[in-house]
Formats: sequence, structure tokens, C-alpha cells
Amino acid sequence: MNLQILWITLIVILFAGFFVLEGFDYGVGILSPFLGKSDSERRLILNAIGPFWDGNEVWLIAAGGAIFAAFPDWYATMFSGFYLEMFLVLFALILRGASIEFRSLQDGKNWRKLWDTLFFVGSLLPGFLWGVIVANLLHGVPIDAKMNYAGTILTPFTPFAILCGLAVVVLFALHGAIFLSIRLAGGDLLKRAEMAAKRLWMPVVILFLALIALGYSQTTVFHHVITDVKVMPFGYLLLAVLISIPFLLRRGHNGWAFAMTSLTVVLSAIIIGLGGFPNIMVSTLNPAWNLTVQNASSSPYTLTVMSWIGLTIVPIVLIYQGWNYYVFRQRLKPNHAGHY
Repeated sequence: MNLQILWITLIVILFAGFFVLEGFDYGVGILSPFLGKSDSERRLILNAIGPFWDGNEVWLIAAGGAIFAAFPDWYATMFSGFYLEMFLVLFALILRGASIEFRSLQDGKNWRKLWDTLFFVGSLLPGFLWGVIVANLLHGVPIDAKMNYAGTILTPFTPFAILCGLAVVVLFALHGAIFLSIRLAGGDLLKRAEMAAKRLWMPVVILFLALIALGYSQTTVFHHVITDVKVMPFGYLLLAVLISIPFLLRRGHNGWAFAMTSLTVVLSAIIIGLGGFPNIMVSTLNPAWNLTVQNASSSPYTLTVMSWIGLTIVPIVLIYQGWNYYVFRQRLKPNHAGHY
């Protein structure tokens, strides 16, 4: 395995980890105004993700840093093409972090309602925008011969991208509902979370099937899911994982159901990576202008230095985050008095 393949593999892993971990954070925030019927319940929802949400965002920083160092041309083209989307994601994350930290600084009803609303918006918007970005990476955007983005600020918002954004939002909501069901020890909030998970499964499946149907004629990735023997097994496995979720929920195996939604995200990342390889950004103007792992990468020396740094830092981060989840593994009771 050469260093270019090593680093694109690492980037896929980092983004998969980010969407698995931050995905349930987003999902909890999306569901918060619908599940939390009282101030104490909304407070309990925040405490369910309280020990984890800021650590989960480290995966995004690591993934962005890896792209910047290993594939600088990809970084430049992607951030210039998706400038509006990236700005809105950053703005939403600022609102979301502020809402979590500021909500309980005052006891006023209007004060808390404001921050609860911003928590919902700051969770909904990133999920949708990440879906739009992923869809455009699959479908392609106007890129010229000099690797410059040649579209407008509204070019990425195609029907396929909007559908993908909605699919990601609903998947995160399902992921978040199941996460709440394994974080809560009892009470009405737990029952509502379990019911939400059961109701959200079917929309996720419908949106995924619609994406495949629409994407088959528009992207090489979904075409490969059906025709490429290297990608096809992961597609069938993804379908089996999705089908297993409602059966696990009905039998009360919520932990396994959470593992299946996590595996859904991981398998999706693998399918996107394998189906698009060696392309990492597709040009709709000319296939010869596609960005690939070869023409968009840093020099071998840079990749070598980054490899040693990554091998040193990544295990430490993984050990710390695993310890954090272990320490805060206890379920929260309805009368839990937390920080938020």
C-alpha cells in the first residue's frame, strides 16, 4: 500500500468516525424539541450527550487537517466550491456549542427556549449540509483544468443533493433516537425515544432507496454498488444491516440497533470510498480534470512525515476517547441532575 492510498483510507475512516459519533449528537438535537416535553426532559437530553459532543467534533478537525496536509489541491478545490456550505456548517456548530453551554446560565423561560431552538437549528443544518456536500462529491461539480471550482454558489444544491441532505438528516435522527434509548434508564422520555426510532426506520429506508434509484444514472458510485463485484457485497451488507434494525428494536436490543446504525454509516463511507476510487472529486466539465488520489496529493516526503505524526497521535486520541465513553457509560435516570 502506497502512502496516497494509506492517507485516503485514513481520511475515510476519520469521516466515518465523525459521522458515527457526531451523527448521534446531531440526531439528538434534531429530536430534542419533539421528545423533550418539559424543561427537565430537555435538560436530560443535553446531559445524555454532554460528556461526548465536543470530543466527537475532534474527528472533523482531524479529517480536515488530514485533507489539508495529504491532499492540498483537494482541500483548496473543495473548500472554494463548498464555501457557503462550509461556512454554514461552522456557523451552525458555533450556535450549537453556545446553546449547550449557555442554556442553563439563566432560569428564564424565554432564555432557555431561545437556546433550545438554536440547539435544534445547529443540529439540523450541519446534517443537511453534509449530505449536500457528500452528494456533490459523488455526482461531481464544475472543475476546470487548473483544479479550480467553476460553478456558482448555488450549483451544489441539485435535487439529488437535497435528497441526500434529507436522507442524512433522517438517518442521524434515527441514530440519535437509538442513542437516547441506550443512555436513559427509564421514564417517558425513554419510551418516546424508542417510539421515534421505530417510526424513523421506514423513512430512512425509503430515502436510501430513492437515493440509489436517482444516483444510479447520475453517479458512478451507485452504479458500482449494483455492478462492481468489489463494491456490491458492501451494498448487500448495508441492506441487511438496515433490515435488521426494526427487529432488534422490537426485541429490546437497542444496543445492537445502535451498532447497526453505526455500521450503516461506516458501510456508506466504504461504498463511497471504493465506488469513487481513485477519484476524490469529480469534474462535470471533463473527466480528465477529475481530482484523484494521485494528482491531488502532497509530495512523498510530506506524506511520509505526516504518516509518522499520524501513527503517533491517532492512537492517543482513540485511547482517550474510548476512556471517556467508558467513564460516562452509566444510563441517566429521569431525575438526573446534570450540568445542562
